[in-house]
Amino acid sequence: MRYFIAAALSVLLGAPPASAAPIQITLSFEPDLANGREIYAICAACHLPEGWGNKDGTYPQLAGQHRNVLIRQLLNIRSGKRSNPLMFPFVQERTIGGYQSLADVVAYIATLPMTPDHDQGPWAPGTPEYAEGERLYVSRCAACHGLRGEGDNRHYYPRLQGQHYAYMVRQIGLIRRVLRRVDPAMETIVKTLDDTRLRHILNYVSRLPVPATDLAPSADWRNPDFR
Repeated sequence: MRYFIAAALSVLLGAPPASAAPIQITLSFEPDLANGREIYAICAACHLPEGWGNKDGTYPQLAGQHRNVLIRQLLNIRSGKRSNPLMFPFVQERTIGGYQSLADVVAYIATLPMTPDHDQGPWAPGTPEYAEGERLYVSRCAACHGLRGEGDNRHYYPRLQGQHYAYMVRQIGLIRRVLRRVDPAMETIVKTLDDTRLRHILNYVSRLPVPATDLAPSADWRNPDFR
């Protein structure tokens, strides 16, 4: 399967005048899963061989995430557009290679099933907090991230299903402190809602069901490539 990653690999050539539009270069790659698996060994030390991250929110679940979202984030960190000092050295060309290598590792990550036991928020269905989170999510977030939190690979909207609650809370904190730049629409939501309501949204998101076909057989599943 050939991967076309146009917007994620758009390159601004030089510093054009204010009136000039950016020049975009679209690249496509035939991913090499064997090379992707080799590169992912670098990532596995933090994100785990299964790509599941951890429940305390230090590392996100990568398994199940859209490939365009993953490659965009890798490129944003590589270029410095997204500040992530911990990951910065590991995404540089001298560490894991060029665009082909990025396409390879993203393609490999796309083969990993998600954990059936990710971190969830504290408010269960039936509580007022859960109900408010659902209402706010449907009215403020679903237009981009989908009613089921499925995201959109084509438009680079992250999949939220199955993501660790603690990780999402941490990211919202970074956006609030302007330590992570996101789409203007997302910035507006974060700025206009208080922490309590944002946590209610994230609680609801963390409890959205993940399709069974995307899940590992159990939380005890281990990636056979790293045994």
